[in-house]
Amino acid sequence: MAGSADVIGPGRVAVVTGAASGVGLGLCERFAAEAMSVVMADVEEPALSEAAAKLAAEGARVLAVRTDVSSAEQVDALRDEALRAFGAVHVLCNNAGVGGPHGPLWQVPPGDWEWVLRVNLGGVINGIRAFVPLLMEQDAAHIVNTASVFGVFAGALGPYGIS
Repeated sequence: MAGSADVIGPGRVAVVTGAASGVGLGLCERFAAEAMSVVMADVEEPALSEAAAKLAAEGARVLAVRTDVSSAEQVDALRDEALRAFGAVHVLCNNAGVGGPHGPLWQVPPGDWEWVLRVNLGGVINGIRAFVPLLMEQDAAHIVNTASVFGVFAGALGPYGIS
């Protein structure tokens, strides 16, 4: 994977998960300001459509793709949609995440553990698996895996801190 060429700027393409709000939306806004094409992915379809429409109204080249990052098939489809729309991907931001329940780890129901880990860890795994082979073929590529500061505090905030 080449990293010496500029990866940010006109003609480049960024894919951002968790793009409908917060850090993800901020990343999309910044990439759009750099004249990049932006593929916005989020599981929250109404918020995703609204955020994409706002960026498009400001002149950005945007594609919104409803994506549940815990699904390998949906992340594969996200990659394929990005390629169909823009022909390449230069930046992947694995940013999607959920908070889950807080409290003593031993009291968190198994289903809550599974949900948080499928999204927060599985989403990154699915992104890496789906996009790295493509990124390795680009003249420049970067991957950003977002983590919270709570990731450094073992046991803090239940499964979220662990993930």
